[in-house]
Amino acid sequence: MLYAPDDRIGAGTHRGIGDRFGGVSLVAAAVCPHPPLIVPELAGAAAPELDDLRAAADAAIARLLAAAPEAILLVGGGPETVRFNAADHGSLRPYGLDRHVRLWKVNCAGGDRLPLSLTIGAWLLNRSGTELPRLARSVAHDATPAECAAFGASLILDDDPRVALLVLGDGSACRGVKAPGYDDPRAEAYDEGVAAALAGADADALLGLDPELSAELRVAGRAPWQVLAGAVGAAGGDWRGELSHHRAPYGVAYFVANWERS
Repeated sequence: MLYAPDDRIGAGTHRGIGDRFGGVSLVAAAVCPHPPLIVPELAGAAAPELDDLRAAADAAIARLLAAAPEAILLVGGGPETVRFNAADHGSLRPYGLDRHVRLWKVNCAGGDRLPLSLTIGAWLLNRSGTELPRLARSVAHDATPAECAAFGASLILDDDPRVALLVLGDGSACRGVKAPGYDDPRAEAYDEGVAAALAGADADALLGLDPELSAELRVAGRAPWQVLAGAVGAAGGDWRGELSHHRAPYGVAYFVANWERS
């Protein structure tokens, strides 16, 4: 049995998933963005504008599941670093849709606690139809690269079960005058660097992303990507990456990628 009866734990913990599993073996990872508009009911008439992003995310998750994990661990940014209950859920109500999004199993132990990143991640997984066990962790937006790497490493132990990471994060939000953060000439080069790192499974390049610049460019994925880098480093071995989507609609950079063992 993979899950203990009680998965409740308070905010701010860095205990690893291995505390309950008795160890974790990282078999694959996928990176997806988390814009609310990826949910067609929220996008309304504009939904077709993100059809290619939805298709890329669906394909990335299908590829993640093809690695035959025994469980999925979602990692996304949030106000603080939190370990969530498998019964917790998120809500799309703040974005105009009165809908709860379950993480895995809904019961009285859960609550409406997931931040946007993990809510969209759960929505993507639910869309895939998988019923694999899943857990979720948020990492504080302002966590240092060293803290992110240590957090990622704490999630990984060289033992069963086979776990896949779904990492949620957006790139810069400063790509043009209509972008949420307006136009910043540094944004394109920043996003190109992230795209190259994701395509090349370059954990060192992700760990080198500057927190201050990332914040100025309103990047939501910096900390989660650095958690991924820490997890891969702790898992060891050689990894290969593939970037399947890199565009900036609405002035925000979105990336979809898969990392697999070589």
